[in-house]
Amino acid sequence: MRKHTGLGSALLASAAFILCSGMTNGDVPVKHPAVKKNIAKHAVVETSRMAWWSKARFGMFIHWGVYSVPAGVYDGKKMPGLGEWIMHDGKIPVDTYQAYAKDFNPTAYDPEKWVQLAKATGVKYIVITTKHHDGFAMFDSKASDWNIVKRTPYGKDVIKMLADACRKYGMKLGFYYSQANDWNNPGGAAAGGHWDKKQDGSFDTYLDKVAIPQIKEILNNYGDVAELWWDVPTDMTKERAAKITPLLKDHPNIITNNRLGGDVQGDLETPEQYIPATGIPGRYWETCMTMNDTWGFKTYDDHWKSSKTLIRNLIDIASKGGNYLLNVGPKSTGEFPEQSVERLKDMGAWMKVNSEAIYGTTASPFKKLTWGRVTTKELPNGNTILYLHVFDWPANHDLIVPGLKNKTISATVLATGSSLEIRGVNEGLSLALYGSALDQNATVIKLQIKGKPDVETVIPSANADGSFVLNPDDADTKGGVQSEHNPPNLGYWTNPKATASWQIKITKPGTYAVAAPVAAASEGNKIFIQVGNQTLTGNILNTGSDGHYTLHGFGFIKIDKPGINTITVTPVAENWQHINLREVHFNFDK
Repeated sequence: MRKHTGLGSALLASAAFILCSGMTNGDVPVKHPAVKKNIAKHAVVETSRMAWWSKARFGMFIHWGVYSVPAGVYDGKKMPGLGEWIMHDGKIPVDTYQAYAKDFNPTAYDPEKWVQLAKATGVKYIVITTKHHDGFAMFDSKASDWNIVKRTPYGKDVIKMLADACRKYGMKLGFYYSQANDWNNPGGAAAGGHWDKKQDGSFDTYLDKVAIPQIKEILNNYGDVAELWWDVPTDMTKERAAKITPLLKDHPNIITNNRLGGDVQGDLETPEQYIPATGIPGRYWETCMTMNDTWGFKTYDDHWKSSKTLIRNLIDIASKGGNYLLNVGPKSTGEFPEQSVERLKDMGAWMKVNSEAIYGTTASPFKKLTWGRVTTKELPNGNTILYLHVFDWPANHDLIVPGLKNKTISATVLATGSSLEIRGVNEGLSLALYGSALDQNATVIKLQIKGKPDVETVIPSANADGSFVLNPDDADTKGGVQSEHNPPNLGYWTNPKATASWQIKITKPGTYAVAAPVAAASEGNKIFIQVGNQTLTGNILNTGSDGHYTLHGFGFIKIDKPGINTITVTPVAENWQHINLREVHFNFDK
């Protein structure tokens, strides 16, 4: 994976290419009839290339390679950072790193067991690393002998074995391939530069002699490829990317992401380790995320997300129209870590009951709900099902669905089928919930309404004492700033032209004290906070890191107008680096 999630995605200039079938360089002359290649299918191929992907909502990422041998430890020291980046971070010499391959012997590898677990979890497709940045091919490559068949005592093509298992069980299979970064094959790129003379060479020669031949191998030797996942386009120019895109013309159903480089847009945006607050309108997107802190296996990374967090991440992503690509980093033995298996089984148990509310759904019509998330499904008759994923069971047993104007048909608990009473209220409608939540992860209510959702945006009001807090999830953002992580914050705020704005109903006009928890890794950042014709300048201190938040007091601002006001936060361009903003507090002063 990328070492730094702040790297920009390659989506600026639209260099999207049309994927169509055609003749290869090896085709026979025109006078002979063309022979159509029979490609083994892993799963049913939909008529529309993106149809299956849009319905799936849930995929499994697998990061597996030689880096699982050191497993985060080099020269007797626990290395910080990502497990699969250990060679780079430790500046391990080529010969030293390649010696790890002698200990890579995954005799416990059982691809059918992997696929069966994925299916039981509710996963619809798998994406596995065929070659990561260390350049080690997990398949039998003719382009480089730095591969699992030629360099390990195991000596088998694990990608072929997984492809066979996926075909057997009807699981779609995609491949991750590091097209640019390669720290072992001479000439391969290295983010930050080489550290061993054995890495030196021509990048173009590497591209022509290793990367492109290997891309051909993974495209043509393992059956149909559902998704091709590029990563970290170091040194990838438009001209270099143009050598790769034609390789896809014989694979019209393949889906690609936005990390090839050279301004190639691909099909998918790939937010890494965060969930975009409002999704990515107008683009397909896939949040890739780890269960702990690393992609490749590390023996001592015990910072595991709970099963509840993973289930709610899946729901949150589906509610915003995206897919969840959840990572597993197998051990060098070929086994999934026990902690991963436990969490996957928990997710599978929830999906067994509630998968209807995930598969084939579209984004929520609600901007924000205090009690959970919503996914939607349009019915053939023009009506709509709203799946209400209740995270926080209401203490008064009344679930308010704010702003919904449609006539309702029915409301039932998805797990039991029991009917719920529907009442109209000023805020929208209320569902009478009795007892306690059936599932502490999320209890799903199936609400069927007439027609397409018609939702009136509900603007939050200040508290009775006049105070209010502006939260990241409520912000309308422009210019690249986005809500991310848990707890949420407005991050990636690198563009001084990016803004965040909120609407709030002011109950008490007057003077407000303004403060905010902010993190910044540099001095000199300032922001403008504007309400009407009033502007307050906030000075941001260096807090030591992007993750260390301190409460900044910015002074006072006057809000004259009661009712709906718009509050906007804008960077001061001079000296702007970037900040992470958790929320903005307005406390009524007088």
